Amino acid sequence: MAKTIIIGSDHGGFNLKKHLVALLESWGYTVLDQGPDRAESCDYPEFAAKVAKRVLDGEGQGILICGTGLGMSMAANRFSGVRAAVCTNEFMARMCRAHNDANVLCLGERVIGIGTAEGIVKAYLETEFEGDRHKRRIDLIETVSK
Repeated sequence: MAKTIIIGSDHGGFNLKKHLVALLESWGYTVLDQGPDRAESCDYPEFAAKVAKRVLDGEGQGILICGTGLGMSMAANRFSGVRAAVCTNEFMARMCRAHNDANVLCLGERVIGIGTAEGIVKAYLETEFEGDRHKRRIDLIETVSK
C-alpha cells in the first residue's frame, strides 16, 4: 500500500501544491488534498489545522505550503504532537526528519523554486528518524512547553 501524504496550502502556495500533488502521485503516494481548490485569497490557519488534525490521527505525513512556509509552520505547531518544519534546502529536510522526527514539512512557494521543492520533498520523505538521543529530546518538547 502506498504511503499517505496529507497536503494543504493557502493561495500563496496553491501552484506549488498542485505541482507536488501530481509529483507525489507519480511517485506512488496516496495524496489527501485538504485544499484549497482554487488560488483565491484564503486563510492559511484553516488549512494548517486540517492537515495537522489528520497527521495527529495517524493518517500520514503532512506537507503545508504558503508564501514563505512560516505562517503554516506557526499554525501547525500550535497542535500538540505536531512537529512542523520549514525547509528551504535538502539538508534541512533530512535533518528535520533524522533528528527532529518532523511530521509536517512546510514550504514557501515564494521562497523556493519547483526544482528545489521537489528535492526537499524527496529528501524529507526518504529520511528516517534516527531515534536514540534524538527521541529523548523530542519527548522534552512536549514536557518543557507545558
